[in-house]
Amino acid sequence: MALLNFRRRDPGQGPARGTGPGAGAEVEALLDDFSIEVMPRTAAKVDDFRALLPEGTRVYIAHIEGTPIEDMVATAKRLSGDGFGVMPHFPARIIADQAMLGDWIARYQGEAGVDQALLLAGGVTTPLGDFDSSMQLMESGLFDKAGFTHLHVAGHPEGNRDIDPDGGTAHVDEALRWKQAFSERTDAEMAITTQFVFDAAPVISWAEALREAGITLPVHVGIAGSAKLQTLIRYAMACGVGPSLKVLQKRAMDVTRLVKPYEPTEVVEALAAYRAAHPDSNIARLHFFPLGGIAAAARWASAHGGDAAQPAAAAAGDRTP
Repeated sequence: MALLNFRRRDPGQGPARGTGPGAGAEVEALLDDFSIEVMPRTAAKVDDFRALLPEGTRVYIAHIEGTPIEDMVATAKRLSGDGFGVMPHFPARIIADQAMLGDWIARYQGEAGVDQALLLAGGVTTPLGDFDSSMQLMESGLFDKAGFTHLHVAGHPEGNRDIDPDGGTAHVDEALRWKQAFSERTDAEMAITTQFVFDAAPVISWAEALREAGITLPVHVGIAGSAKLQTLIRYAMACGVGPSLKVLQKRAMDVTRLVKPYEPTEVVEALAAYRAAHPDSNIARLHFFPLGGIAAAARWASAHGGDAAQPAAAAAGDRTP
């Protein structure tokens, strides 16, 4: 039996959406210290990240197969120089061996001051070399030896057929148990960053099941930023997003909503309301996948996140000598 079976929310779990006068404050609290994901080619299109993101925002850099490590490190150096926390992806299946892993770590640290990483298997079916999973990267000991302060791992609230082809969760569950145990013997702070979702209910059920199973790692929930509906459906199908895809499909049936850009307001309000009602939840923060563009995602966050979500450049301009 799978350790982390999905369970439906019961009526006692609080409102499905944030409503009433406290909703804005709840959303602001959840948006505090949000993170966002970029790729070298998308980052290159942004003239000034400080005009979009709050000071110190954690920026993940996705490493897609075929992207030269030089481009990854250059992007990390740029973002670090602008005052952002940089968390590059380390996809196990495109790293040939321990020597390559050590080289990547040394480059990121030496050239960009990186001390954070998202460790994942990666979307490649056949491993390039020795590594097949994020657990093997952790077991190498190289991140602890280099003094990395934060190690995040991937989470899949709606399952992952690459890992569990039968549609279950047995292998994903076992991996999370291992990662929880590893978190207790590493000096780095660990967290789970999830695939993007469009419905809060599966995430809430999954997070509760984690806690019941003794997995207490903080969860950073993946949210798609503002984008055209057709764009999101295409990404959702390609990335294996599960039950919450129905939210988009239902929206697509409404012609009046089809022409309007999707915004993550409803799912964020629901997550914020749940966390406010359950402060002991391991749902900790939001992580944006800017599928409709980095600027669009950042604008939505600043419009809903209060003072803490305002761009660094704007905040600096407000200061008086």
